[in-house]
Amino acid sequence: MRKIFTKLIFTVLSLGSITAAAQKNDLGAWYMYFGNNKISKKLNWHNEVQYRNFDAAGDLEQLLIRTGIGYDLTENNNNILLGYGFILSQPYVNGEKKENIEHRIFQQFITKQKFGRFNLQHRYRLEERFLQDDFRMRFRYMIGLNIPITQKELVPKSLYASVYNEIFLHVDSPVFDRNRVYGALGYVINKNMRIEAGYMNQIQENRNRGQIQIGFYNNIPFNKN
Repeated sequence: MRKIFTKLIFTVLSLGSITAAAQKNDLGAWYMYFGNNKISKKLNWHNEVQYRNFDAAGDLEQLLIRTGIGYDLTENNNNILLGYGFILSQPYVNGEKKENIEHRIFQQFITKQKFGRFNLQHRYRLEERFLQDDFRMRFRYMIGLNIPITQKELVPKSLYASVYNEIFLHVDSPVFDRNRVYGALGYVINKNMRIEAGYMNQIQENRNRGQIQIGFYNNIPFNKN
């Protein structure tokens, strides 16, 4: 299974590179690392790095670094978290690259549900965004689903499907910011690590853009079980 998933990643990257070239960078690529590490029975440390490109590689669109401390209201579920994000953006303005820096504080609540083979997650997030010349607040809601394919559960050396939808809403007008729809194939490496390769379509008011995504997830606990 691991060989199959490795081939999938290379296929996704190759298709992304070819398509991006053909569509003049209309298809981007995001490379992502997510850590969610237990530091005590109730507390967890969230750590995240996302390297987002306009094309398959090399043309940086955005570097995003997020971290935060979470608290489980119930065992391994119903988690509240306070976090901070640093975002470096390099958009094109009139054909030239500009650089913008954003500092972000966010609060979130995650709750999980299980229905047979279906692993459902809801995430509610409020963001206070400190941009260089502006301050904005935004609400985000994501519903995600992981479904085992080769096993009945998400156990080591198994394949799974992953989908989510996330909507972003401004606190002020205009209310709608964007919506993201995602689908991927994942591989469980061991009980604390997994990897996904997929495609995300991002819909904004005047733009619709696709992203190839490769994500690595690390849940290795720091506390002694």
